[in-house]
Amino acid sequence: MRDYFRNIFLTVKTIFIGMRITLKYCFAQPVTVQYPDVAPVLQPRFSDLCAKACPVDCIYIEKSGPRKIDKDTGIALGGAMQRYAIDYSKCMFCALCTDPCPTDCIHMGNIHDMSGYDRESMIVEFTDLAKQGLQTPMPVWMQKERIPAWAQTTKDTWLKRGEPLREEMVKALSEQKAAKKPAAEKPAAEKEEPVAAEES
Repeated sequence: MRDYFRNIFLTVKTIFIGMRITLKYCFAQPVTVQYPDVAPVLQPRFSDLCAKACPVDCIYIEKSGPRKIDKDTGIALGGAMQRYAIDYSKCMFCALCTDPCPTDCIHMGNIHDMSGYDRESMIVEFTDLAKQGLQTPMPVWMQKERIPAWAQTTKDTWLKRGEPLREEMVKALSEQKAAKKPAAEKPAAEKEEPVAAEES
């Protein structure tokens, strides 16, 4: 009988807690951005959204300072990437990290046979790969000297796809400052002519 009343009390208590949270947000001032008429304001931490979106926490990003996307080039500038790694032993290939990635550096490829002999080999350090000129890790079968013709075709296509991005990947390993834009001059009509003092 005592448990019966205890359960009723806990049920009512839980409902009140839930309603308190609901009512708090119900009367809060809404924050609405009139997109696409108004551009969304991206917070400085936006560059790590791909790591924050990962449900299994398998993406590791470390940098020497904040990085911001240059609006003109679409390239992240700022602090150097010290570590950018993915633990493929944890990754469930859900693709939740690809959409929020502001630099489009994460994409779902067509090589799904990543394997290794131990857990350490499943942690791919992309900063080390960038130094080698690679965009993504090579599976074990792709590292062999003699591979079938279909595998060689796949390897060549795969390496050619990453070629245009290699230079940008290496640049990301060092700090990059945004180029300062020259101050725009006022049009001639807006320039004020110095007024001569009137003599009396």
